[in-house]
Formats: sequence, C-alpha cells, structure tokens
Amino acid sequence: MGKLLEMAASIVESQAMSSSLGTDEVVESLRRVFDVIRELNTVECGEQPETATVQAQPAQAEKVSPVESIRDDHVVCLECGRQLTQVTANHLKSHGLTPREYKKKWGFRLRDSLACRNLQRSRSEAAKKRGIPDNLKRYLEKRRKN
Repeated sequence: MGKLLEMAASIVESQAMSSSLGTDEVVESLRRVFDVIRELNTVECGEQPETATVQAQPAQAEKVSPVESIRDDHVVCLECGRQLTQVTANHLKSHGLTPREYKKKWGFRLRDSLACRNLQRSRSEAAKKRGIPDNLKRYLEKRRKN
C-alpha cells in the first residue's frame, strides 16, 4: 500500500503545483486519486473491486438541510459534507457541478451566496467603506434618467 500512496501523492503534488489548490482540496484530491489507484490496482490483480469510495458521500451530508448548510462560521457542502468558508466553483468542479447546477439541485435561489454569514458580513462592510452603495445609487439614478 505504501507504493500506491506514493503514486497518489506524486500525482496530487503535480496538480497542486500547476493550480492553486487549498489545503482541503489537496486532501480531497489525494483521497480520490488514492482510491482510484487502489481500485485500478485491484482490477489489475484480477480481484473484484470494492464499491468505489470516491462516489460515497459521508452521512453528515445527508443530515444537513440546504437552509442549515449556510452557518455563521462555515458552509457545509451538501455534496460531500465538507465544512468550508465558501462553496466555490473550483470545489464544485470536483463534484462535476457548476454553482448554478448546485443551487438548482439543492433548492437555493440563483442569487443566494454560498459563503458563510461572517464572510458575507465582512464583504458587505468592506464594500460600504469603499463607498460602493453610494456609487451604485448614483449610477442607478443616472441610468433611470437616461
């Protein structure tokens, strides 16, 4: 098993160097690659493969409703059950989904944010400090006049 893990680590290391992966994404990628290599090794040896663990979803994902998935300090991905600050398009790509497909699948409105409430608040406060609401109001008024 040590050799399979080394192979998986080498593959994930190459992926991490060519793109910006977060720590959680590296761990998830390592698990998936290792599971695929292990399954391929089993098939090559002529044994029956176990059911693919890559497709398995943790029980935690089943317990969380879409409404409860967005919390103050984290968001629970409803596909895999991981706790993230924000469910990003890059993370959803690992599930073969776009943010639009994810929102439709789980019943979110398309304009809903997939970020935790603390992150939403801090972004809102930063935008207010930069004067974005005032500038937006002026722009909209100017647009209505035209």
